[in-house]
Amino acid sequence: MLTVHTGPLRFAYWVPNVSGGLVTSTVEQQTDYRHEYNVSVARIAEQAGFEYALTQVRTITSHEAEYHHESTSFALALLLATERLKVITAVQPGLWHPGVLASWLATADHLSNGRAAVNVVSGWLKEEFTQLGEPWLEHDERYRRSAEFIQVLKAIWTESPANYAGDFYRVHDVTLKPKPLSWVGRPHPEICQGGNSTADRGNGARYADWYFSNGSDFDGVTAQLADLRRIAADSGRAEPPRFGLNGFVIVRDTEAEAQDALREIIAKAQVPAIQGFGTTVRPADASAADHRSIWADADFEDLAQYNDGFRTRLIGTAEHVAERIVSYRKLGVNLILAGFLHPQEEIEAFGRTVLPLVRELEEHAGLTTAPLPALS
Repeated sequence: MLTVHTGPLRFAYWVPNVSGGLVTSTVEQQTDYRHEYNVSVARIAEQAGFEYALTQVRTITSHEAEYHHESTSFALALLLATERLKVITAVQPGLWHPGVLASWLATADHLSNGRAAVNVVSGWLKEEFTQLGEPWLEHDERYRRSAEFIQVLKAIWTESPANYAGDFYRVHDVTLKPKPLSWVGRPHPEICQGGNSTADRGNGARYADWYFSNGSDFDGVTAQLADLRRIAADSGRAEPPRFGLNGFVIVRDTEAEAQDALREIIAKAQVPAIQGFGTTVRPADASAADHRSIWADADFEDLAQYNDGFRTRLIGTAEHVAERIVSYRKLGVNLILAGFLHPQEEIEAFGRTVLPLVRELEEHAGLTTAPLPALS
């Protein structure tokens, strides 16, 4: 029987290490992809009660990101600039070898006193591979490669020597010293795998510590959780992966103001860029065996926030958003991966207005909660 994690709800934010913000719109977004701004955001988030930050991965200029900083080096910079924040670096199998990444993450883990984590992204932008002369695999093959990638990471981190023989990776008598930091409940850096397809869920349920979902409503989250737990149990795991849900956060003084902000984003959406994004991602996922992919049923509004963040409906007053977040917690969500129009200002405000309400509602519901940060 599976043991389901019931610890306090955690919060993460999307690191703006790519230009353009998190919505494909000409609406004002007070954000910046550069280092100095991001260090400021990371320190604000840490102080506000966010436990995790997730870097984005780009290797070429794309529809929604003209400029970008490389994810792993940027993650290390943020780790060294903070004291408690865990930074999840996004990487793509096929552009990284798992043995090289295992060594990089071990070093980052020691430099940050155990705060390094990784998000294994199977890839959706074909040109990121073909422009660099690397082969582009069909959807389910990309996820088979990711499954092997995760298994090699774990083997190198936990075995001495490590051996693995798969279709994509083979390692022979590899010994890594020093290994990453470990303690009870954390045998190695946390490994995340995300998406919405059947292949995504299979990898997350079998191998990952965290499964990251695109934005979804209550029914969608319930279905995904049931699927993950079934696959995890069938694979012999003692507990399923923890569940992280993407959500774009718009908190205003009134419901009307929050809805007006959403309407402005959509009204000013960059139609050619969104159409280009849709044209790119749908063929990339069309080869999934069951044709259930991340953006299969996404409409124009969903694609304006390219991880379906509007679907989670964290839009309204602080009270409304806190209530909805706790409702997701009751379903089994362990982490909210939040996006914002104006990261500096809105992350600080979230920690000051929404987070205390979340903790209060958790306590009233008899749920495990976490102490609030000491805001300065």
